Amino acid sequence: MAEGGGGASAPPSTSSGEAGPATRTAGPAPSGRTLRSGLERPRGIRRLFPHTFQGRLTIAFIAILALTLSLITVGVVNRLGDYFDQQQREDLTARSLGVAQYVALVAEGASNISPVLSADNVVDPRVVVQLTRSTQERILADQLAKADVRIRIGTFIDGVFTPASNGDFEAGLEVGAPVGQTREFITSDPTRYPVNGTLVPYWIEVTLSNPYTYRATALATTTGLLAVIGLLAMAISISAGAAMASRITIPLRRLTEASRGLAEGDLARRVPDDPDQWGSREFVELALQFNTMADQVQESVEIIRRDRDRSRDFLADVSHELRTPIAAMRTFNELLRERAGEDPTARAEFLEASAVQLERLDWLAQNLLELSKLDSGLVLLDLRPDDIRATVEQAVEQADAAARRRGLDLAVSLPEHPLRIRHDPVRVGQVVANLVGNAIKFTPRGGRVRVEVAPTDFGVQIVVGDSGVGIDAEELPRIFERFYRGTRANEARGSGSGLGLAIVQSIVEMHGGTVRVSSRLNAGSTFTVALPRDPRNVDVRPADDPAEGVGIVAETSSTTDLKVNTETAG
Repeated sequence: MAEGGGGASAPPSTSSGEAGPATRTAGPAPSGRTLRSGLERPRGIRRLFPHTFQGRLTIAFIAILALTLSLITVGVVNRLGDYFDQQQREDLTARSLGVAQYVALVAEGASNISPVLSADNVVDPRVVVQLTRSTQERILADQLAKADVRIRIGTFIDGVFTPASNGDFEAGLEVGAPVGQTREFITSDPTRYPVNGTLVPYWIEVTLSNPYTYRATALATTTGLLAVIGLLAMAISISAGAAMASRITIPLRRLTEASRGLAEGDLARRVPDDPDQWGSREFVELALQFNTMADQVQESVEIIRRDRDRSRDFLADVSHELRTPIAAMRTFNELLRERAGEDPTARAEFLEASAVQLERLDWLAQNLLELSKLDSGLVLLDLRPDDIRATVEQAVEQADAAARRRGLDLAVSLPEHPLRIRHDPVRVGQVVANLVGNAIKFTPRGGRVRVEVAPTDFGVQIVVGDSGVGIDAEELPRIFERFYRGTRANEARGSGSGLGLAIVQSIVEMHGGTVRVSSRLNAGSTFTVALPRDPRNVDVRPADDPAEGVGIVAETSSTTDLKVNTETAG
């Protein structure tokens, strides 16, 4: 339900530009499925992404794995590139040395016993002819170097290479590429090879260009293998990511459905707390906490419902109780305004009856006000360490006149020594007065009422017993309810308002004590009130009190005894 209940339109804006108050139209309450408009209609690139947590978790897992694989692939390829470059340099150096050694053999053979390089830095013409032959060029370029070859013969003095005037030779690569090799358009560093000639030493410098190598093929093979591994890993990651996301989102979905059930009024909705169904300890703890919360919500709602029903019944009982004396006085008033008002005897009788009803109304109003104050916490106990005997004795003395009118034997038994406990004398006296008043009311003429006070390990015990009509076992659990007077049709039960025992219960609760009652039909009832030495310390209970916590527990035994325990935390 929307806030407010107005369905009327908003008033128009004023001439000064101030907008009128915004109105809220009545409508259904937003459910748990409703999302904000910003989430319902994603804009731009957000439309391309999934809107569920499972989908986003899967995408995030795949993206992280893809990024990791990409970084690994780039790193591996770069490292392999450096490795292949190093291998390529070593291979070209080895080829250059092979070419230089072959050139030295050809030059020494072509020059016979003459020096290959003269003292004026000139290569023997026979060597030049031999090295420029096509057969030698094919051997040098196609077989040994597998690259374009440049050969220079000269001297190397003081770290400076000086080629001969006719010592520069070149041979181009003409053969096709071997299997698995490709041509690299690079030029190697010059490789110099010293030769100790017959008469004059010399150096041979070899430079290779555009060689055939395995580098490109190896890199392509490695990259392809990494790509296949990456695709396989991505496929596995998609399945694993979806499974992991489902493992995480299924518990969340269960909690969402259970929360929705609670929101829709299914207060008994719970989630399973089996660890095998949740997987992780965190989800198990979350399930336990959710069930605990749901239990507390259900308990709170049930308490609210009971309080609502109790309040409804209380209002109905109050209305019924007030209606009876009001109706009686209205009848007396009508009779007095008629001819009965002229009869002095009838007028006196009606006025006396009206006074009785007025007293009943006043007594009822006072008890309702008292009970309302007790329930709302407006009454603060005046706790003082006094002798409980004086409080009980004074309350019994106030009821002595009523007992004599009823022809009852009212006696009180008090211990010889003082019983000092911390209590509110006025309120405890009210408890004793109400219990004694009930005992007098429900005891026939000639019966007896006994009041006894005794010390206990818990504090003190006040027992009020009578030899009256007793209470039916079916009525025992309800005797502390407000306005409950029992169902037995007799004058005693019909004369009260049903508030006395409710007030007794509230006052005893405030003192942290207990009330117990045992009764048998036609044999009498016994009410036992146990009060602690100090209401501020209610952790110590009577030895025979099995109740735990705060509240009211009613138990009916086979002998139709009822125990009502009421405890509060001070």
